[in-house]
Amino acid sequence: METPGLVVHGEAEPFSTALRSLVNNRLYSDVRFVVGQEQQEVFAHRCLLACRCNFFQRLLGQEPGPGVPSPVVLSTVPAEAFLAVLEFLYTNSVKLQRHSLCLEFVVKMLDVELVCETLQVAVTFGLGPLQEHCIAFIEAHSQVQLPIFILPIPHLILLLPDPFSDPQEVLRTRGFLELSAPALLSLLRSDNLCVDEAELVLAARSWARVGAAVLERPVAEVAAPVVRELRLALLAPAELSALEEQNRREPLIPVEQIVEAWKCHALRRGDAARDAPCRRRRGTVPREHHRFLDLPFK
Repeated sequence: METPGLVVHGEAEPFSTALRSLVNNRLYSDVRFVVGQEQQEVFAHRCLLACRCNFFQRLLGQEPGPGVPSPVVLSTVPAEAFLAVLEFLYTNSVKLQRHSLCLEFVVKMLDVELVCETLQVAVTFGLGPLQEHCIAFIEAHSQVQLPIFILPIPHLILLLPDPFSDPQEVLRTRGFLELSAPALLSLLRSDNLCVDEAELVLAARSWARVGAAVLERPVAEVAAPVVRELRLALLAPAELSALEEQNRREPLIPVEQIVEAWKCHALRRGDAARDAPCRRRRGTVPREHHRFLDLPFK
């Protein structure tokens, strides 16, 4: 058996600093972006972006032809947020407003607006860890009394505190109905939504219908990646019965997920539902059976 060699680790900080110096650096760059409404020119390195992000791997997959390659135009992406995402891809951390947003934590002094823009770009490029930490930061900085809602920007999720918004109305906007599945999944995983579960079930069905019409696929197939995050055990028995009946007519939710929710009701214990989350959200309307869940909102 071959003895593994000694692994020597250098210092992380000089390595990160060296890579950060390449962000938007014309030196050795082989791809050029024109970003945002201000058409800011940004320089990057094709091999690094492709190995770090599937979006860029697909975007930059073809070898550039002879001569000066044309720039990649991303007119809808805010320039500052794009640079923040590049920094994350190069160094696995990103400095925003002289503070660091790392995989391990999100510090409390970041600029919320920039984090929201960075979240939009992270969702577009499929950067899961960066999405999660941006959302965690926004949730941590949302006042308890303010609803969290989705800004209706197609295919992009943006959670913002707004004392004047009606979360239920937002769920009916075109922006919500055009969210990508990963964006909606991130949303439904949040405890801080100021929307009742019954409304979220209706919204998920409407979202899946739109997707089914566009993609020419069954509603249940379109909904499959996201419906597991619906917390059916929070619904009252009458609501669950009505949902079950509608689900027979128009399949949306796996039968076993509904069964797990019924098990919660039958045993009057929240831990009875392995696959049906029963943790209350910020906007969950109290129901009589919730006292059996023994899961107070945190």
